[in-house]
Amino acid sequence: MTDKELQELLKKMSLKEKVNQMLQVTGGFFDGHQVAMGPMKEKGFSDENVALAGSVIGSMGAEKLKKIQKEYMENHPHKIPLLFMMDVINGFKTIFPIPLAQGATFEPELSERCAAAAAKEASVSGLHVTFAPMVDLVRDARWGRVMESTGEDPYLNCLFSEAMVKGFQGEDLKEPYHVAACVKHFAGYGAPTAGRDYNTVELSKHTLKEFYLPSYKAGIDAGAAMVMTSFNTIEGIPATGNKWLMRDVLRDEMGFDGVLISDWAAIEEIIYHGYCADRKEAAVRAAKAGVDIDMMTGIYSENMCSLVEEGVISESLIDESVYRILELKNKLGLFENPYKDADEEKEKELILCQEHRNLAREAARKSFVLLKNDSVLPLKKWKNTAVIGPYVDNRNLMGAWSFIGETKDTATLREAMTERGFAQEVTFCQGSPILDPGMKLEGFTETQGQEVSQEECEKMLQEAVKAAKDAETVILAVGEDRLQSGEATSNANIQIPAIQMELVRRVSQVNDKVIVVLFSGRPLDIREISEKAQAVLQVWMPGTEGARAIVDVLTGEYNPTGKLPMSFPYCVGQVPVHYNEYSTGRPHVPGKDKDRFRSKYLDIPNAPLYPFGFGLSYTRFAVSPIELSHETMNKNETIQAVVKVKNVGEVKGTETVQLYIHDVAASVVRPVKELKNFCKVTLEPGEEQTVTFMITEKDLQFLTENDRWESEPGEFEVFVGTDSSVVNCAKFVLVK
Repeated sequence: MTDKELQELLKKMSLKEKVNQMLQVTGGFFDGHQVAMGPMKEKGFSDENVALAGSVIGSMGAEKLKKIQKEYMENHPHKIPLLFMMDVINGFKTIFPIPLAQGATFEPELSERCAAAAAKEASVSGLHVTFAPMVDLVRDARWGRVMESTGEDPYLNCLFSEAMVKGFQGEDLKEPYHVAACVKHFAGYGAPTAGRDYNTVELSKHTLKEFYLPSYKAGIDAGAAMVMTSFNTIEGIPATGNKWLMRDVLRDEMGFDGVLISDWAAIEEIIYHGYCADRKEAAVRAAKAGVDIDMMTGIYSENMCSLVEEGVISESLIDESVYRILELKNKLGLFENPYKDADEEKEKELILCQEHRNLAREAARKSFVLLKNDSVLPLKKWKNTAVIGPYVDNRNLMGAWSFIGETKDTATLREAMTERGFAQEVTFCQGSPILDPGMKLEGFTETQGQEVSQEECEKMLQEAVKAAKDAETVILAVGEDRLQSGEATSNANIQIPAIQMELVRRVSQVNDKVIVVLFSGRPLDIREISEKAQAVLQVWMPGTEGARAIVDVLTGEYNPTGKLPMSFPYCVGQVPVHYNEYSTGRPHVPGKDKDRFRSKYLDIPNAPLYPFGFGLSYTRFAVSPIELSHETMNKNETIQAVVKVKNVGEVKGTETVQLYIHDVAASVVRPVKELKNFCKVTLEPGEEQTVTFMITEKDLQFLTENDRWESEPGEFEVFVGTDSSVVNCAKFVLVK
């Protein structure tokens, strides 16, 4: 359709038809699993409203969605097609590593490929929109949804935000195998007070604008078709009703002209925040803020018509939102082909195809971070090895948001090792349940908990201890359950379950060659694990091909390359902890712990256990002192920062060389370091390569006291190394 035809369609629609284009309901209303009566009717879901709803959430499958679309359009007065939406976060049926793990690859282009594969599987299953990427900046590991972000660094998050949007959407949404991306959650959702999900957010406008907003902007600049509101408050106002945030910042400053959708029931929740007295006022606040789609409350449907008739809001406000919704449907080509890519035969061909599985395996092994290695990895000799832990036979390697994936499609560690011919040389045993006795977890579609008696637990433990005692090497596969991270999984204790920690202790008492393979959706407190183990390999929630990728790395077939996208705290008392903190007027000086009047803890270090950007390899790299091309630069010049990187180990490996910059004195206090660039270098043993970073004036810009993105003259420090704790430094001056 042309713009003119869309405008003509809008004029033909009745007010009720337009209002209900702004309603999103679950597919259960259309496939007989849910009806508009009882509690649903009280929520504003009448049969008439549902029959005119503009979009559907939570249903999939080509055959089912084609049927729903056909029946819906046959009954719609103007034959307007539905939009089908779902949370396709890190894969559809082929599950890739969780987004936080993808951040550890430091390869945005890899995530673009993963998003494109997920879009292909989702689109042939009838979907048009994914609620991804989540680009919230995260600094507090207590918040379970850190698993959906790519980490604590604004620069890195921007790169992944852009890449994922491009991967999902391609160049043209009408082209086959693409879905619309939805950047979420706008804004600041990643900074809940005390790390507690759905909690308030207290950020200064400066911090919000400089550190939290850029990744949303990157996704919008990449062409994201949708944005989702967040549950939290900003400046004391719930985001979903925050006109300044949604109109002034999102629409005017960022230039977003796509569809703005609430998160699940977020319009209703602004009542519970105490921002609105009732559902009618909530409808007014959200509509005036520019929220186009009401996800699963019925507040718009039951109130908008009367609000227009009473003159409280104008019909032109409704038209503005509805036109954006129609425009998205048009960009997807749904008016010409309402079924788009939905195809039962293509589902069989593309879903979990070998190409996608190979990509999942590549992404998984590139996401693993080697945190410690006392020369025990890679494991060359598998004979007399004990593989112990609740992840030995666990297929739940997909992460909390991967509810579309199926465990039957995922290999276990035992199966992956058996495929490689190690079964005859290895002893396998569970050692412990994954969760402490009596602990139960709830996901979106499942409940996790194991009814294991104390006697059974003790028997498993004794079996593991015996196996460890008899073995030359122990591989301990332990960690969080997949449902311990994700939405609504805030934890004050960010350690592995106590019953698993006891397993680690007992095994390490009888064997001094313990390799820990650690599964989690967030950074954990692993001080004791790190002390007891000779090697620690962080594998996150690695997805469909995760087990095979783990074996690839343990054997040395793949040399680990992952780098932490989020700092691992020394203990929970440090969080939120992040590398790019501000200095204080009394900064702690390492080595001067007796200097009492400094910003430091009395009982723990200031520094995290493992910092942002950290990750070991099976080889070692040396980075030379930095050579700068100039000692001064003006705003039109560039400076080259040059280092030589040498593989000083014995095997081929890849290092991620990282460039950080510190603005020494400015009108607004600057972080002690900020990542500005990075480069992956693959070298043979003894090989050396020159790495050159180009520093431009744009790299020196920040949000100044004038509330403008600009640079200021003065001294800058440049750091180049292999993680954010780098001390390799050179200096230059920016002149006017």
